[in-house]
Amino acid sequence: MGIGVLGELNWIAIVVAALVYFGLGAVWFARPVFGKAWMRAIDWAGDDEEKPGAAMYIGPLVVCLIQVIVLAMLLAAVGVAAVGEGIALALLVGVGLSASALFVAGYFDPKKPQPMVWFGITAGYHVVGLAIAGLILSLWT
Repeated sequence: MGIGVLGELNWIAIVVAALVYFGLGAVWFARPVFGKAWMRAIDWAGDDEEKPGAAMYIGPLVVCLIQVIVLAMLLAAVGVAAVGEGIALALLVGVGLSASALFVAGYFDPKKPQPMVWFGITAGYHVVGLAIAGLILSLWT
């Protein structure tokens, strides 16, 4: 599998999956869901008057898109044909790569007052987001 596989991917499915993954973050990190706990975990006051700039949204959107493109490439390389297989591979990527890397980042960060809370919330978002992306991508194969 080379970079040429990019032309063979279903780009509509990729864009939809990335937008859904990103949109999940809006819900996941909302204050009534996990937002307050996540903000406490990183010691962020989150002033209600302060409006985040575009970069706070563009960066995560680009990262979601990159992750979904890579997941789509993996699904194509492995030859996933069933929805269950797509979700399983996405969960492997979510837990094996995203969550494990976030665990190390959280575990060794002395600046976060609650690093394992941050890890659980952040890793949970990526595992669930990738599983949903895997569902969308494998449904659209």
